[in-house]
Amino acid sequence: MAERPAQPDESSTPSARDAERRRRRALFLRELNEAKELRARVQPRRARAARMREQMRMRTFRW
Repeated sequence: MAERPAQPDESSTPSARDAERRRRRALFLRELNEAKELRARVQPRRARAARMREQMRMRTFRW
């Protein structure tokens, strides 16, 4: 896992804070995707059932 700094300085510019937030968010989403892929490989039946539930939820969702 990557080393994470404690907190950016309060004197940081808003664009630097936004860039840091986007970087952390991208890292989080990457790790989340890896975890989902691992779970799908380790428990294929459960992962398939979860995908089917998600598809059904999306089919019945009304905009």
